[in-house]
Parts: sequence; C-alpha cells; structure tokens
Amino acid sequence: MWFRNLQLYRLPAGTRLDPETLAGKLATRPLTPCGGLDRQHLGWRPIRAEEDYVFALDGQVLIALGIEDKLLPASVVKQMAEEKVAEVAAAEGYRPGAKRRREIREQVEDDLLPRAFSKRTTVYAWLDPVHGWLAVDAASTGKAEAVVKLLGESAPELALTLPHTQLSPGAAMTGWLAANEAPSGFSIDRDCELRLPGEDRATVRYVRHALDGEEIGGHIAAGKQATRLGLTWSDRISFILTDKLEIKRLQFLDILKEASEQAEDAEAMFHIEFALMTGELARLLADLVDALGGEAE
Repeated sequence: MWFRNLQLYRLPAGTRLDPETLAGKLATRPLTPCGGLDRQHLGWRPIRAEEDYVFALDGQVLIALGIEDKLLPASVVKQMAEEKVAEVAAAEGYRPGAKRRREIREQVEDDLLPRAFSKRTTVYAWLDPVHGWLAVDAASTGKAEAVVKLLGESAPELALTLPHTQLSPGAAMTGWLAANEAPSGFSIDRDCELRLPGEDRATVRYVRHALDGEEIGGHIAAGKQATRLGLTWSDRISFILTDKLEIKRLQFLDILKEASEQAEDAEAMFHIEFALMTGELARLLADLVDALGGEAE
C-alpha cells in the first residue's frame, strides 16, 4: 500500500467524513461488467473485504475506483473494416466515400465489442479530511478526473477543487535550480525537465545527472523554465514535482519500508503501511505548500 503518484485536490473546508456513510454511498455505484456495446464501465470496488468499499484508519480514508475496459485492437478493426469496404466496393462498383467508410468502421466496432475481452484496473484514492486533501494514485489526470467525477456523483457534498499556491510550481522549481538551493526540508535530486515557453517549446531533460552545473544555468538564462524536478523530502521520500503540482514517481525510502516489515501478517502490514504512508504524505504536502508560498486565496 504505497502510492506511486499523487494527483491532488482540495476537499471543501470543514469536511467531516463518516466512513460508514461514505461506504453506503459508494456501494450504490459498484463496478459492473461492461454491457454488449459498452467500451468502458466505472464503479467503486471493495478495498479488501467483499463489501468493504471504504478503509478507514485514524481519520484517514482509502477508496478504490474500478475501471473495466473492452480491449478492441485498432489493427483488427482496421482490417475488418477494410474487408467490408472492399465488399461494398465490389457490390456497388465504386469505393465508398469517407462518411460511408466511417459508418462501416463504427458498425465493425459494434459487431466486435460484445466478443471483446475485458480488462479491469483499480485506481486508489486517499481522503484526508484532517488536512483537507484528496490524493489519487494516478500518473495521468484522466484517471484522477474519473475518480473525482464519480465521487461527485456518489457523494455530491464532496465538491473538490484544484489546489493553487502563491508561487507557481514551475517558477519555484526554476528558482531553486537557478540558486542551486532547495527550500528547507528538501534536497534537489538528479532529474529535471526544462522547457521554453511559447510555440517552440524546446525541451531539455536530465536523468540521473548533476543539476548544479553551468549548463543548467545557461538553459534558465535562455528562458527555459522547470516543468519537472526530482526532490527528496527529509531523507524519507523522493519524488518528481511537476509544474502542474503533480507528484510522480514517489519512492518511500528504506526507513519507512523497514518499519512496515515488522508486521506479523498481511493484514497488519496493510494497516501499518497505510498509517505510515498517510502520515508521511500529510507532512510532505504541508511542507511542499509552505515551500510554494502557501495556498492562494
């Protein structure tokens, strides 16, 4: 139970979560199999027990969105559509126009969907009503937005918003690199991405590379801005911060994982890992917001 990414949202001020009430609301929208012509279904999945839609510990809450996708390879659709187009052309004496070809392709997809295999994935989200956060373990905003959308439909009182800080993450990261100095509690690692604003968007990426040389300063002097930067917080958690205030490639360092290994069984380990993870991430987020000048009103 270690998140790899954080897509961040703010809970409404003063949010109080009753786990049982929330679980009851999520249970009304469970994940169900795709219908014959459905490409995707979304719904809530139990965390551990068969009907346990919410896991709660010390005021922290874990929920899970299930996504079922039909697997329909584009190459198969293309091949079958081309065969149908050829049949129509042979029967009518001329190749169908673009509109007709599009209709044929759509019909092929409809014919294949009921027989297509399905794939299920789970996206976890952590709700921290104590500090007002919702964090989705997703590398892409698309999956995070799916969680937010369904959560809003299941529990409308949780009107989520995107967080905004006084300093934009991009400007702050650029400043830290230019000064070769991270904010208090953080250290700069060896990964970054610099991009030139505007239409050109020339981009330079450094991976496992020292970031304190003149080369970095030259890129910044030329107008490039940091869009990704590797950081370590308190020698406990390393991560990539993006200019959209996303946290990616989370790595909980040995001191935390060693603590979780003291658990006697899988259930105890799950509890310990969740408690450690949420406690550390809450502190990390507080320090990160402070490093970015606090939240904007």
